[in-house]
Amino acid sequence: MSLPSQVKIVEVSPRDGLQNEKQFVDTAIKIELIDRLSATGFQNVEAVSFVSPKWVPQMADGTQVMAGIKRRPGTIYSALVPNMRGFEGAIAAKVDEVVIFGAASEAFSQKNINCSIAESIARFEPVAQAARDAGLRLRGSISCALACPYQGETPVAAVVDVARRMLALGCDEIDVADTIGTGTALRVGQVMRAVTEVVDPARVSGHFHDTYGQALANILAALEAGISIFHSSVAGLGGCPYAKGATGNVATEDVLYMLRGLDIDTGIDLDAVADIGHWISDQIGRKSSSRAGTALAARKAA
Repeated sequence: MSLPSQVKIVEVSPRDGLQNEKQFVDTAIKIELIDRLSATGFQNVEAVSFVSPKWVPQMADGTQVMAGIKRRPGTIYSALVPNMRGFEGAIAAKVDEVVIFGAASEAFSQKNINCSIAESIARFEPVAQAARDAGLRLRGSISCALACPYQGETPVAAVVDVARRMLALGCDEIDVADTIGTGTALRVGQVMRAVTEVVDPARVSGHFHDTYGQALANILAALEAGISIFHSSVAGLGGCPYAKGATGNVATEDVLYMLRGLDIDTGIDLDAVADIGHWISDQIGRKSSSRAGTALAARKAA
């Protein structure tokens, strides 16, 4: 199959990237991060989550963040919501899209939220209905779609089953997420082709972690399977909580550099994103995980 000529990048650093930071990141920095990202041309920014601050204290300021950002026309600002209480927070904050989530692994579902996959999806029925009633976009995320830290490789049929359930809820977009980053290109191709037999490929996205250094290869395999939406995080922000010391999200700069080399349009300014990667890394006191970002910075400094 020929590669798509255009790709949508969902920038997840403000939510998925920052949520595991132990030191609280100042609200003003979160707002500036989102505003800087918006200005570079992202069509979709995963901005906040409305979860219990007891569980994710880093995301406790979601309302203030959404109130403070400069909204760029044409950019979708998303929020992760686990339940109706979270949905009410999201709608009050005027988000454009709510994101629900469920695992494709029974072991992961039981160990993390003490219920089966079917029960976890059923819990989102009122959220999905409320999103439809409010005219909001609804995105469903399938975690552990390649493998699970407890049961190993996830059966392809299990991923397809959850995709069907999310489609039935009315999801506009469905994320296939390699939560622990163990996926490889062959397996990604198999999973994506199976999912796109039941979901329009234009509504399927790939969310890859780079734990084993396979994320770019996996994105290429997904492109070859007809996928044209991908998630990434500037500077590779976001650790993998199930693999100690491992990197998490694939770096946006690396994805953009690869796509540019494939002559695939994203509408995003790579150099500006690389600058943002170094800026946010400085703000939170860590080194950027992006190889392309680091190389571009070195070239600028030369």
